[in-house]
Amino acid sequence: MARPISGLPLASKTLLRALTLRDATAIVAGTIIGSGIFLIPYSVANQLSSFSAVLLVWVVGGLLSLFGALALGELGAAFPGAGGLYVYLRHAYGRPIAFLYGWGLLTLIHSGSIATLAVAFRIYLAQLFPLTVFQQRAAGIIGILALTAVNCLGVRSGKGVQNLLTLAKFGGLAVMIGILFLRGHARLMAAAFLPASPLKLQPAHFGIALVAVLWAYEGWHVVSFTAGEFKHVQRDLPRGLFYGTLLVVVTYISTNIAYYCVLTPHQIQTTERVAGTAVSSALGPTAAVFVSVLILVSIIGATNGLMLTGPRVYYAMATEGLFFRGFGTLSSRFRAPLLAITIQGLWAACLTLLGTFQELFTYVIFTAWIFYGLAVAAVIVMRIRRPEIPRPFLAPGYPWLPILFTLAALGITLSAVISSPLHALYGIGLILCGLPFYAIFLARNRTKDAAHVPEISTS
Repeated sequence: MARPISGLPLASKTLLRALTLRDATAIVAGTIIGSGIFLIPYSVANQLSSFSAVLLVWVVGGLLSLFGALALGELGAAFPGAGGLYVYLRHAYGRPIAFLYGWGLLTLIHSGSIATLAVAFRIYLAQLFPLTVFQQRAAGIIGILALTAVNCLGVRSGKGVQNLLTLAKFGGLAVMIGILFLRGHARLMAAAFLPASPLKLQPAHFGIALVAVLWAYEGWHVVSFTAGEFKHVQRDLPRGLFYGTLLVVVTYISTNIAYYCVLTPHQIQTTERVAGTAVSSALGPTAAVFVSVLILVSIIGATNGLMLTGPRVYYAMATEGLFFRGFGTLSSRFRAPLLAITIQGLWAACLTLLGTFQELFTYVIFTAWIFYGLAVAAVIVMRIRRPEIPRPFLAPGYPWLPILFTLAALGITLSAVISSPLHALYGIGLILCGLPFYAIFLARNRTKDAAHVPEISTS
C-alpha cells in the first residue's frame, strides 16, 4: 500500500492525468532517438565488417526492445500507477530489489543517460560554434537545467515540448533519409551487404556491437514511469510502448540502409560523424550543418523525455516511505514533483563533468540491463504468483519472448562485464551504496507504524 506524505492537502497529492496515446508514442520514440543513431554506426562498423552483419545487429536490438516493450505493456496495464519498472519489480521481487532499481535510476541509470546526452549535445554544438572546453561543458549543463525548468511547470509543459521536438526530429530524419536514398547508389549498398570474402561473425564482436546498438534503443521503457498521468492508462500505455518502439526500429533500419547507400564500410569505420559525412558526400560539405542541427534537436528531445519521466519513480518511492519525503511532494499549481525533478537535473549536470561519452553509456547499459531483464522476467513471475490479477493486455509470445529477452539481458550484462570490468564494478558499487539508505527508510517506516500514524492509501 502506498504511504503518502502527511501534511499536504489531498488534492495536491494527485498527479495530473493528461497523457494520451499520442503523448505516449511521442515520449517513447522521442526519448529513444537521441544521439545514438548518429554516433553508434561508427562503433558498430568497427566491430562488424559487412553490412549484412550490421543490419542483423540493428534488427536484433530492435526486436529485443520490442519484446521488452510488449512485456512492460502487460505489467503497465496490470499495475497502472506511477513508477513503472519500480512498481513491477516491487510486486515481483519485493521492496529491496525495487528500491535498488530506483536508487540506481537516480544515481546512475537515468541521470547518467541524461548526462550522456548532454555530453553528445556539447560535442555537436561545438561543430556549429567555436567553443572552448569550458564553454562546451557549460552549454551541456545549461541545457539540462533549462529542461529541468520546463518540466517543473508540470506534465502539460513537458509533454508539449516533447511532442513538438519528436515531430521535428522525425521530420528532419525523414528529409535526411530521403536525400541519402535519392543521392545514393544501390550497388554501393549491395557491395557492402555481400562482401567478397566469406562472412565471419565473431560472437564477441557481435556482442560488443549489440551493447552499442542497445544504447541507441535505450529509453523504450521510460513511459511506464508516467502511468499515473494517463487518461486511459490500461489502453494507451501498452499501445504507446509498441507503436513508439516499432517506429524507432523502422527508422533506425532505414537510416542505416541510407548510410550504406552513400558510404563504404571503410568510410563509416573511419568517421565518428557518420550522418554528417553521409550528407556531405551527397550534398556537399555545407549540408553537414543541417545534420548537426538535427542531432541537437534530437538530443534535446531525448533529454526532455528523460527529464519528464524519471522523477515519477522517485515520487512513487517517496509516497511509499522508501525515499526522501520531499520527493513525494507535488506542487499545488502544476501537480509535479518539483524536488525530484530539480535534484535529478542537478545531479545529471554534475555527472556530465565525470566521464566521457563512451564511459557514461557503458555504465548506463550495464546497470540498466540487469533491471530490464528482471522486469521482463516479472511477467512470468507474476503470472505464476498472481494469476488472478486482471490483465487488460497480454504480452504476445508468452512465455518464450520474455524468456528470450531475459536471456539476452543476461548475455548483454556478461558481455559488458567482460569488455569493461572496471566500469561494471563502479556501476554495481554505486547501486549497492543504496542499501544503507534502504535500511534507514525501512527503519523510519517501522517507527511510524509503531507510533500508529494514520495513513491514507492512494494505491
